[in-house]
Amino acid sequence: MPTVELPSGVIECATYGPADSTLPPIVFMHGAVVDHRLWEPVAELLAERGHRCHVPLMPLGSHRIPWGPDADRSPRGASRLLREFVGHLDLSSAVLVANDTGGAVTQFALDEDPHFVRRLVFTNCDAFDLFPPQPFRLYFALMRQRLLLKPLVDAMRLKALRHSPLGVGLLLHDPDPDLTASVFAPLQSDARIRDDFIAFLREINPAELATVTARMSRVDLPVRFVWGRDDRCFTPEHGRRFASVFPGPDGEGARFVEIPGARTFVSLDQPHAVASAIAAFATEASNR
Repeated sequence: MPTVELPSGVIECATYGPADSTLPPIVFMHGAVVDHRLWEPVAELLAERGHRCHVPLMPLGSHRIPWGPDADRSPRGASRLLREFVGHLDLSSAVLVANDTGGAVTQFALDEDPHFVRRLVFTNCDAFDLFPPQPFRLYFALMRQRLLLKPLVDAMRLKALRHSPLGVGLLLHDPDPDLTASVFAPLQSDARIRDDFIAFLREINPAELATVTARMSRVDLPVRFVWGRDDRCFTPEHGRRFASVFPGPDGEGARFVEIPGARTFVSLDQPHAVASAIAAFATEASNR
């Protein structure tokens, strides 16, 4: 994939769709220990509709270019990298779509600049002090320990463990074994990537995110929630509570759309439904 050199780091980026599109561009933000392929099915469907889609490979555990010890390897540091990416590619008119840990990073970015993009779509993600949810809070606590991280990620070579609740078993309905194996490969093979991930995990602070989520009431952008109904980590109740923080056009929060048959990784479980919801929102918002 092509790389993008930014002040806060060098990242790879996957791009889909026509470069000369007149439709709003779409930027996708993934979470921890996944890569651009989380969003690829949805991005390809939106590209077929004429949208230009950008999926940066953020340094959150499945990246291949080390972030490095000189970087601010925290959620706020990742949010700065996201804002730099949007600015570098002149994507301030974009719809930003976030999932999982990427939802927390997006909130930190909005906290610094509530208008760095034009529109927002949140799918199942961290908010308030649910950062991360169980069982991953315990698992992330173990992975912060340098001596434990490599054996823990090496254990994910076993499909049975990888597809259990300690892996991706709670996150999607029908995991692709090749995909779920490959997202752990950078952590398994590169000590620099493990160092990046440990640094990021050690900066996760649920109380800090709870404060930031409350400040999302000041974000007056068009916002849509597209939420997997079957999620046991980020339940629909959690999502609706998060949606209510945003002012919304009628003062009753952002509109909330449930996607049946989908868990946390809603983009993999139900890509057609997610793509349709994003496309409708992008067109609706662009006509305002």
